[in-house]
Amino acid sequence: MSDQAFDRNALATRLGTIVGAEHVIRDEPLSEHTTFEVGGPAALFVMPGNADELSTVLEACREAAAPHFVLGCGSDLLVADKGYPGVIVSLTERLTHMEAHDNVLVCEAGVSLKNAAAKACELGLGGLEFACGIPGSVGGACFMNAGAYDGCIADVLQAVDVLLADGSLATIGVDDLALGYRKSRIADEGMVVISAAFGLTPTDRPQIQAKMDDLTRRREEKQPLELPSAGSTFKRPEGYFAGKLISDAGLKGWRSGGAAVSEKHAGFVVNVGGASAADVHAVIEHVQDEVERQFGVRLQPEVRFLG
Repeated sequence: MSDQAFDRNALATRLGTIVGAEHVIRDEPLSEHTTFEVGGPAALFVMPGNADELSTVLEACREAAAPHFVLGCGSDLLVADKGYPGVIVSLTERLTHMEAHDNVLVCEAGVSLKNAAAKACELGLGGLEFACGIPGSVGGACFMNAGAYDGCIADVLQAVDVLLADGSLATIGVDDLALGYRKSRIADEGMVVISAAFGLTPTDRPQIQAKMDDLTRRREEKQPLELPSAGSTFKRPEGYFAGKLISDAGLKGWRSGGAAVSEKHAGFVVNVGGASAADVHAVIEHVQDEVERQFGVRLQPEVRFLG
């Protein structure tokens, strides 16, 4: 990782003064921070602990002309084998506070959706059950309007606190976020989520738990949760289901190196052991080409590529 265009030592020192030197790591393997469990090292990996630190870290990266990427749970990310030659700003280590006021649950961006759903259940607040098995963070979920089982973030989100692209802070209500299928103003305009407020409904805890247990059981039956993946690999094409197209194309089990189309659910590309990012990429491209050849539909990845 010696090809950075910025002064890594100087930036590491600067970031250490912002977040504490113990929260800045060099050459951190990103395979440990993505659900695919692949990806090379980040030049610098920094863990801010609050909104002020996050804002100042991003400002320092911009001033140093260092490429930077804000990371949640890494559940929709494929990082290149050579890694990322810039700064990974990780939110899931320290931006994980949750608190409830009346029927509103406020979660910092690094909280996992699983933990947010569990907290809502503990408080007897219904509405987040759909999120109990989505392997992402609150920030990432708002970024892409994550959803599952007929529920999505847009249904329960009230507002987000964000850093705008110019570094200023703003609170934006859900109606002004242009949330759609796997899209938002947050993504379009390069905002960074600091926290999100969810408006929930008082509900009997056993009822909430029963719904979460049912969704978990359905996931375990249908999805290859035992293998590393990034969840659904492809967006749903209009008028079709990606998994059915892939299955109908005869691609279940198609493999390149350590990556394969899941035998259990064709919509998932999985790491069957020792996969490289190049392996995963090869499977994705083969699936796209074959489905397009057979059915005239070009599948678009839901996974994002980094590095």
